[in-house]
Amino acid sequence: MVTRYLVLAMRRSDFDDAVIAPHKAFLDDLRARGVLEMTGGFGDGSGGAYLLRNVASLEAARAIAAADPLALQQTSDLIVHEWHTR
Repeated sequence: MVTRYLVLAMRRSDFDDAVIAPHKAFLDDLRARGVLEMTGGFGDGSGGAYLLRNVASLEAARAIAAADPLALQQTSDLIVHEWHTR
């Protein structure tokens, strides 16, 4: 069994599009470090999700999500779930 961490990012009503570029740069950095497995936006525009791998613990995954510009600029609510895959 492999443990990954699913980060759900739900946009707040006052979402500012200016955070998109810094968020994408943040994800690019995670990908370059081998921590990001996949990412994508929801079809209805309500937010998106990304999947973390090679992370030591749920606490570490939460710390990564807390450093996301979406969280830092408080434009989205980020929730991290431990996800066991086979």
